[in-house]
Amino acid sequence: MNEHILIVEDEKPLAELMSDYLKQAELKTTMINHGDEVLPWVKKNKPAVILMDLMLPGEDGISLTKSIRAFSQVPIIITTAKVSEIDRLLGLEIGADDYVCKPYSPRELVARVQVQLRRQNNQSMNTDFALDEHQISVHIKQQSVQFTVVEFNLLRALFRHTGQVMSRDQLMNQAYQDYRIISDRTIDSHIKKIRKKLKTLDNHEYIQSIYGLGYQFVPK
Repeated sequence: MNEHILIVEDEKPLAELMSDYLKQAELKTTMINHGDEVLPWVKKNKPAVILMDLMLPGEDGISLTKSIRAFSQVPIIITTAKVSEIDRLLGLEIGADDYVCKPYSPRELVARVQVQLRRQNNQSMNTDFALDEHQISVHIKQQSVQFTVVEFNLLRALFRHTGQVMSRDQLMNQAYQDYRIISDRTIDSHIKKIRKKLKTLDNHEYIQSIYGLGYQFVPK
């Protein structure tokens, strides 16, 4: 299992502290302190988890997260001093998997990294279900079904946050990158179509409704 953690943090003492705690958990680390160096490194090395600070010299963490999401589903944990609710939502809606506000406990950060590693391991064990980014399709037991771009974006967001409940607002921002205003019924309609297509491959209910909250992806 890949357990290489990329620490993107411009405060060197903090980055070294994070690295020390992760190494104690027997995880390999690399530290980058300038935003412009991140994308080339990620494309070449494919880390297991990225710890991403938002305020960086060069390209900032929000822009980097969006760029990484264009070619990779690597778990990204945002680490930042910004604490407003808007920033919390933004951190998740740009494609982040978790969000930790400074100051934080290094042990808590390690625990959050390990959660993402376990989630990856569980998903990799579920070899029957696979997303195909290039074909915009899903493969289950050597069969496949095609989705529209919006449907695929929704399914990918739910899959990436397996076991977590995602609100309709969060899903809306994942499906429509231009942040257009649409109704909750539109999301519900897309989810209904996704379920119908998945049913052609497998009777398992991969997307479950959580009353009053939203939807979650539940693997077999």
